Amino acid sequence: MSQKPAISIAMILAAGRGERMRPLTHHTPKPLLPVAGKPLILWHIERLAQAGILDLVINHAHLGEQIEDALGDGSAWGVHIRYSAEGEGRALETGGGIFRALPLLDHQPFLVINADVWCDVGLGRLGLAASDLAHLVMVDNPAHHPEGDFHLARGRLHVQGQPRLTYSGIGVYSPDLFAGCEAGAFPLAPLLREAMTAGRVSGEHHRGPWVDVGTPQRLAELERTLRK
Repeated sequence: MSQKPAISIAMILAAGRGERMRPLTHHTPKPLLPVAGKPLILWHIERLAQAGILDLVINHAHLGEQIEDALGDGSAWGVHIRYSAEGEGRALETGGGIFRALPLLDHQPFLVINADVWCDVGLGRLGLAASDLAHLVMVDNPAHHPEGDFHLARGRLHVQGQPRLTYSGIGVYSPDLFAGCEAGAFPLAPLLREAMTAGRVSGEHHRGPWVDVGTPQRLAELERTLRK
């Protein structure tokens, strides 16, 4: 297998409205909701800095100016942050949001992290083989998503097959995954399925802690866990 070069740039997806988090997100964007004494997005920034990934891009929409005000240029944490502002009421979905930010991602493989997950996977060792379009971190299916997303076999991800695992919201992508896409709103999943069918998506099973912080109840559970 081709060697996986180290990743030097990451994108944090922070443009979601946090509908299931209401009323907490009426006046605060979900990435800035505090957990164990710091905003959720800051856990990612600190882990990325520790992994030596210092060039960051953050997209935002709902109350996005609060994210820029809180994080600034990232120098307080030893990173450099650039922003891809999508604007209020302009939901570009995951695929459209990444595509819009591609000019900021330096035309090289980049790490993507959903701002609304918490995970202790080692970010610094993630990479992408030269022939692949994506590498996804997969986790055991949580109670709220029992059917999973994709089948992992011998380090490769497949649309069909059992057992299935859930995509963690953490992965490495090649800009080539978005070849032929056009600006606007579109989901990421169809691009990944097409690439899997072509045999160009690798994966790994992370068995450590992972939380999809999608509801106030899960946020409270993560708070209790981290406070321990």
